[in-house]
Amino acid sequence: MTELGTANLGVGQGMVVRYDFEPKILGFLCNWCCYAGADLAGVSRYQYPTNIRIIRVMCSGRVDPAFILRAFSKGADGVLVGGCHLDDCHYVTEGNYRALDMVGLFHKLLVQVGLSPKRLRIEWVSASEGNRFAELVSDFTRQLKALGPLGIAEGKGPEQLRLDLEAAESYVRKKLISYYIAPDKCQACMICLRKCPAKAILGSKDQVHVIVQEKCLGCGICLQVCPHRFGAVRRILADPVPPSIPEKDRVVARPRT
Repeated sequence: MTELGTANLGVGQGMVVRYDFEPKILGFLCNWCCYAGADLAGVSRYQYPTNIRIIRVMCSGRVDPAFILRAFSKGADGVLVGGCHLDDCHYVTEGNYRALDMVGLFHKLLVQVGLSPKRLRIEWVSASEGNRFAELVSDFTRQLKALGPLGIAEGKGPEQLRLDLEAAESYVRKKLISYYIAPDKCQACMICLRKCPAKAILGSKDQVHVIVQEKCLGCGICLQVCPHRFGAVRRILADPVPPSIPEKDRVVARPRT
């Protein structure tokens, strides 16, 4: 027998309509642990609902709030972020801590736009925990069935839901996520300046680069293309961006060879 979900369709005050509901779940899973755990669950034939669709990312820290908003705008009822256990990240950046901070902030954003924060979960699964992956997908599916479809359960029509998600996306791009080039690390290699689609980066091959925050789209391309040996670009979540250094102080201090 199919489990029934419930949702308030707004037909009348306090009226609840009961019907078959199968939630759509999108999972962003870390390549090294959670994705491997999901693979093990399949190989071991552990039973869990087929409601989830998976996108593999190299690290849970790569999951951007914009990805989550796009999932909801495309019809997902819930989003699962899966990573390595804390302190077991395969990268020196400890990306799972970054993902944990991001999800905590995103929960607050969901509340602000009138959506349940229970629609977004972050979980840690190792490569040997196929049974744990199956259990958490089953539990998340039950939770979303009880909650109801995105928007309808919160008393929002399709148009209102679209407007609320667009407002959230605008906030994410302008307020929640910012990018900053650390002056002491920038080597003026010009890569981020050339790749920026909004032409929001100022500088030259002898000048520390600066991001013009008013022009920045929040796409994160600068972070992706900055050479790892420099590590000059920082992603800042919900905190003020440090002020730009004066132009006269932007001369690159390259180490002597």
